[in-house]
Amino acid sequence: MIEIKNNTDENFADIRAIAAEVWPIAYGAILSQEQLDYMMEMMYSISSLQKQVNENGNRFILATENNIPVGFAGYEFNYNKKPETKIHKIYVLSNQQGKGIGKELIDFIVNKAKERHQKALILNVNKNNVAIRFYERIGFSITKEEVIDIGSGYVMDDYVMEKSI
Repeated sequence: MIEIKNNTDENFADIRAIAAEVWPIAYGAILSQEQLDYMMEMMYSISSLQKQVNENGNRFILATENNIPVGFAGYEFNYNKKPETKIHKIYVLSNQQGKGIGKELIDFIVNKAKERHQKALILNVNKNNVAIRFYERIGFSITKEEVIDIGSGYVMDDYVMEKSI
């Protein structure tokens, strides 16, 4: 049975471990190793994750099965001062994908967003990421494209997807 709970580890050990396992598989064919390393440090260093929580108001949740972390998500209410919840991160261990864990993480966020009177979920996904099909299956649709400069000559070339709630 999958349990979804708030992350309470200020060192984010489980989140960092999941990201380190999933990122090379999810993005290895899309991004250079240099960009992968840069983005992992930029987004998943302990200081970056703490800043996302303490300064940006992000919340992190963990999916566990038999108390073993198998996935996580990070999200933020009232993104851009709108009644929208932005899912900044959602990853499930490769050997756990296809079991409904990603949908359970999204459903948890939907319920929290509804409690806050949010009207939609939004997220960015790399244009070449196979996860686009997963998001479409659970009700997201592409609303626009965006290229985001993340420094050091790197960009994120994404679709923005949205789901009304």
